[in-house]
Amino acid sequence: MSDAKHVHVIGIGGSAMAPLAGMLRESGYCVRGSDSGVYPPASTLLEKLGISFFHTFDAANLNPAPDLVVVGNIIARGNPELEEVLDRKIPYRSMPEILEEVFLPGRHSIVVSGTHGKTTTTAMLAWIFHSAGKKPNFLVGGVAENFGKSYGLEGGEEFILEGDEYETAFWDRGPKFFHYHPDDLIVTSLEYDHADIYRDFETYELAFRRLVNLVPRRGRVVIWGDTEHSGPALRRAAEKALCPVETYGFSAGNDWVASGLAVDGAGMRFRVVHKGKPFGEFVLAASGKHNVLNSLAAMAVAHGRGISADVLAKALSSFQSVKRRMDVKGEVRGVIVVDDFAHHPTAVRATIEAAQARWPGRRLWAILEPRSNSMRRKVFEETLPVALALADRVVLAGVFRAQQLGDENRMEPETVAKQVRELGKSARMFPSAEAIAEHVSAEAESGDLLLVMSNGSFDGLCEKLLAKLAQAAQVSFEANTR
Repeated sequence: MSDAKHVHVIGIGGSAMAPLAGMLRESGYCVRGSDSGVYPPASTLLEKLGISFFHTFDAANLNPAPDLVVVGNIIARGNPELEEVLDRKIPYRSMPEILEEVFLPGRHSIVVSGTHGKTTTTAMLAWIFHSAGKKPNFLVGGVAENFGKSYGLEGGEEFILEGDEYETAFWDRGPKFFHYHPDDLIVTSLEYDHADIYRDFETYELAFRRLVNLVPRRGRVVIWGDTEHSGPALRRAAEKALCPVETYGFSAGNDWVASGLAVDGAGMRFRVVHKGKPFGEFVLAASGKHNVLNSLAAMAVAHGRGISADVLAKALSSFQSVKRRMDVKGEVRGVIVVDDFAHHPTAVRATIEAAQARWPGRRLWAILEPRSNSMRRKVFEETLPVALALADRVVLAGVFRAQQLGDENRMEPETVAKQVRELGKSARMFPSAEAIAEHVSAEAESGDLLLVMSNGSFDGLCEKLLAKLAQAAQVSFEANTR
């Protein structure tokens, strides 16, 4: 890699690949790339940095030949550029290998892993370390609002990374986070996910146990310790640590304990005790009990790196979260439209509960697109209805790219809707975002909250809802003024 000057990125439009391209560009490499489609925020970032990219995959894109090719983990054999790379023996690496070889050497690696809360906690840590003047380097799996981008190369000692358990590349089916060599490791939670990669929960759990086992003796492992909720899997993972382990949560037995939780506008107020001694009172500019847990995990790592309670308080009170986490898209005729990334039953539950606490008294619509590789499968058909039924009304879209899954594996949204109705709540399924926008805009009333949940674009549903609501408001206004 030291001799590579010209780098080509196959799959440059990915949520992590575009930031990686930016990091390489800022580190002095000549970077270009390609993808089947590049959209904001990836396209915006690349254009801002002057990185050129092709909108199609073509072997001709590799002329002149780059010194190195970075291959995204969704790129498979048969891709014309990948085949050209293999035929011509052009050196190639995965994204995690680039981080491992170029950006992590000489840094103190802080890795945030777990089923839920990785992105928010990573962004939170980056902001805390930035606020403390520690000039962190970081890579987040989403746009960190405080920075306006997904990465930073500030030059400090720490590199803060979101530790993704998804596979590395077509030739490396192991999880990405094995390449990140954590000195400090957070494990936020362990629940079965990525059913397309891990055949069962035991296999999924094993990856995290191996990750914990990578932390050096001088390092630190921080885990959610509310045993009645976190379950035995986290405790089994902690047993693999040969370094100190710190726990956090709401139960008194944890090293870091939050109590006195109260909604404070769009955020949360709470007190923290550390190993039995008062640590401080905090206001977090993000809503929900789950974000208080995220802040405790970040607090434990930051305190271990010498950051004081006063600096933590200032940083948490000004933390602006990550795009698509309880993101208010607009309000029309008294109806609020909120966008969120929730893509697992537990995340759906936490998001609904946080929305209810932040906007008490509003009728809440839970509008979900089954889009993630796990949510598209039957694995969550039993747990998802229970989470959705916390809302007042439920609307489900069809399974994203349903044709890729056989009937025996594919989740049936109508089955989920039926189970929600059996739990006493209104639930409907519609085949498209357009149909959902038509129905919901006609039924929504002033005071309603439309909570849109998907780990993808949902075909622009938030914008469609706002447009339909505005159109209906205009028609009503014109009718009343005749």
